Parts: sequence; C-alpha cells; structure tokens
Amino acid sequence: MAEHNVSQTRLYEWLTGDDDSRMCDDIPESACDEQPRNFFLHIWASLGNKLADELSSARLVLPWLMGIIGAPIWMVGLLVPIRESGALLPQIFVAGFIRLKPKRKWVWVAGALTQALAALALAVLTLFARGTSGGALVLAALVLLSLARGLSSIATKDVLGKTIAKRRRGTLMGWSGSIAGGATLVAGALLMLFESRPGHLVVAILLAIAACGWLINAIAAARIEETPGAIEGGENSWDSIKLGLSLLKDDRTFLHFNLARALLLSSALALPYIALLGQNQSGTDLGGLGILIVVSGLAVMVASPVWGKRADQSSRGVMRDAAIGTAICCVMGASLAWLPGEWTHSVWPYAAVYALLVIVHHGVRLGRKTYLVDMASQDNRALYVALSNTLTGVLMLIVGGLIGAFAQWFGSGTLLLMLAATAVGAILSTHQLPEVE
Repeated sequence: MAEHNVSQTRLYEWLTGDDDSRMCDDIPESACDEQPRNFFLHIWASLGNKLADELSSARLVLPWLMGIIGAPIWMVGLLVPIRESGALLPQIFVAGFIRLKPKRKWVWVAGALTQALAALALAVLTLFARGTSGGALVLAALVLLSLARGLSSIATKDVLGKTIAKRRRGTLMGWSGSIAGGATLVAGALLMLFESRPGHLVVAILLAIAACGWLINAIAAARIEETPGAIEGGENSWDSIKLGLSLLKDDRTFLHFNLARALLLSSALALPYIALLGQNQSGTDLGGLGILIVVSGLAVMVASPVWGKRADQSSRGVMRDAAIGTAICCVMGASLAWLPGEWTHSVWPYAAVYALLVIVHHGVRLGRKTYLVDMASQDNRALYVALSNTLTGVLMLIVGGLIGAFAQWFGSGTLLLMLAATAVGAILSTHQLPEVE
C-alpha cells in the first residue's frame, strides 16, 4: 500500500510539474496529505462526467435521437436551452442548502446518480418512444438530467476548492479533459464503423454508456477525502438571492467576470449552428455524427492539458485567447456557408471548423471555471458559483431564444457573424479583468 502511495505521489508530481506534492495553497492542512489521491479521484470523476456529457450531447446526439423517433422539429430547438439553462438556473436556490452540508460530496453523488437514471430513461425512449409524445418524454427526461447536472456542478466546484490547491486546479481539469477526449474519440470511431446499423439501437447504446459514465462519476466522488467545511451562512432561497445581488453590487471583479462570461457565451451558442451546417451535408447518417464526435474528442484530448496549464498561470489570459479563437472560428464557419465549390458539400470542412471551435470553447470553460474558483474563498465559493451559473442560465434562455429567431430570419451564416462580433466584445472585456492567480 505504501509503495502504491509513493507511485501515486510521483505520478501526481509529474502530471502537475511539481517537485513537492505538499504545495497546498488555500486548502486545509488536513487535506494536504490526501491531495495526490484526491487528484486522481477527481480525474476519474471528471472522465465519467465528460464522457457522459459528450455521449448525451444536446448539440449532437440528442438531435439525432429526436430525428430517429420522429419528434417535431420545434422540439429539437429546445434541446440546448433546456440542457444549459436547466443546469444553471436553479443553482442559486440550492446554494444555501449545500452550504448547510459540512461534506458537499454527497450532494455531488446524488446529482450524478440522478443523471445516470435520466440517461437510462433516454436510452429506453430511443428504443420505444415515437412522435410528438415521445419527443415530450425526451424533453422531460432532459429536464431531470439538467437539474441534476446543476446540483452536481455547484457541489463539484466546492469540493474541488476544498481538496485541490490553487495552481493545480486548471492542470487537473486539463488532464481530465484530455483523458475524456480520448475516450470520446474511441466512441466516435466505433460509431463511424456502425453507421449501417439501426440508428435507434446505436444511439440507445451511446446513452447507456453515458449512464455508466455518471455512475463512475458518483463512485469516484464518494471516495474523495473531503474535510468538513464551515456550515455558517446557509440561507433559504430568497436570502441567497439577496446576498447574491449584494455581491454583484459590492464585488466589482465578480460583476465584471459575469459580464465577460455572458459575452463568452458566443462559443457555446455557435457550436450547434456549425454542426447544423455540417449535418445539412450528411443528413441523419450516423457516419456524419461519428465524424463530429471523433473530431470533438480529438480536439479536447489535445487542447485540454494546454489550456489547463495556462489557466493555472493566468485564467484571465486563457479566457481572452479563447475569445479571440471564437471570433476567428465563427468567421470561418460563416465563410464555409457562402463559399462555392463541391468541397463545401461535404461534412469534413465543417467538422474541421467544429473541432477548432471545440478547442477554443474548452479554453473558455477551463478559463472561467479556474478564474471563478480562484477568485472566491472557501466561505463564499458555493454562492459565487451558484449566482454566476444562475445568471448565465437566465441569459442562455433569453439569448438562446433570440439566436434561434435570428437564425430563422437571417440564416446560420449571418448568425455566426453576429456571434463573432459578440466574441470581439468578450476579448475586450476579459483583457481588462484583474489576475487572480
């Protein structure tokens, strides 16, 4: 056992680039000895979560599911807003509840298990549901999955802040993203091989694997050694909202961060429309879906460790650079929609731009997550995360609806140019944020 612990510590020091595994900035001293072990448990948990997220993606997999069961097109347009806002909106209401728990990992475990059950429900619906009623059941299962995702999200960041020290968190998220990207790459490659198989069976298998991913997430989270935290300050929902609004007024850095985060939504909102342009070339062919999953997994596997290392040095710089990449990718995607030539009638050019945008989108995610966790303290981290995510959820619902209307009126190409302009605003905003590392 001691030999295993030494090997684990050495691997931890190699992955983080440290010679001393006891560098424990801003975490309790009692958590310091457990940091290498917790580091790898976080990686396992993140692997399960990220793999499950990709294999149940509202941008790729669930639209195929809706097409297979013959659900109305207007229901397809609700997938991304429900997935994103459902996970973000309720968080301010549960922040006070979570703060009453000295160990928050059990909230994380409950959320992961609920997501696993919702994914299994989606797998069953893929096999047996049909038409409008089937589509409504899919949306209902997605609501449950999204609410559970929000519960896990806030608890995950709180546990991360208590168990992994500053200047290690971005590295952790980078390596876990890379490993999950590799697993997603394998899943997409297999999907390309099975493109001639019945679509409903293949998608059901993907969703069943996603359920297993969340089960892995729950098991790993349950094994994390978490030092009990302070439980003072737990409020009811209304008190949490009032305290959160006062934080926006008093903490100018937090307010500025949320403005920058709102502008950075352009990367998330652009992804489905670039994928949609590619899908228009390949229809509902599972081979086209497999290609997009493969390039997405490859992009994450390559990019995540780089973004993670850079986020530990300057998460503000990562957000700024990812905003620059978002603007470039949106312009490239719009250009493909208007360029002549047979080569634009294949899914591959769109897959290439999609992969580049996935790379920069993960820069946005890693940068803002690391910035938010490092900006907050142990006492207010759960509330900061919850408030920021709730604000983003509201914006996602409002902006998502407007974006859908713009796409209907002006087309995906023009919409991507609008999102490129939003990304330029994000560049300016993130550049002016203070450093928190």
